[in-house]
Amino acid sequence: MSRISKIEIDDSGLPPSTPEIEQERKVAIFDLLEDNTFSIPPRGEGPAPDGPFNLALSIRDGRLVFDTTTEAGDKVAEFHLSLGPFRQVVKDYFQICESYFDAVKRLPPSQIEAIDMARRGIHNEGARVLQERLEGKADLDIDTARRLFTLICVLHFGG
Repeated sequence: MSRISKIEIDDSGLPPSTPEIEQERKVAIFDLLEDNTFSIPPRGEGPAPDGPFNLALSIRDGRLVFDTTTEAGDKVAEFHLSLGPFRQVVKDYFQICESYFDAVKRLPPSQIEAIDMARRGIHNEGARVLQERLEGKADLDIDTARRLFTLICVLHFGG
């Protein structure tokens, strides 16, 4: 059971999200819990921890924190990642999302599709950065990385 079964986002202290950001968050959490691949590699000589896992995401002291426990609440691992490598891709993602949300209201489908393709490309870049940053700490597939990147954007929105 190498998967995330529960996810919590600590957004305390962040400004209220826009309706669009809140919708992105809800969809990402729903999709993530429906289908994901997430495991913690073995540490030292011991075996890899068994999932499924609970994952709490937060920003503490300017760092992105992945706090992973078992379903019973036993600590598995905690990773603190610098936000620096995510800043530009998060900024680009928010800019293209804003363009996309505006386009949906007033542009023809062909132009919306072009903006959506750019949005997906930036989203994939964010997922790739996340996979690189978690290398050796956690193993996740590209779809899980994409959904987690969306949640990182939600946290970054206020951080």
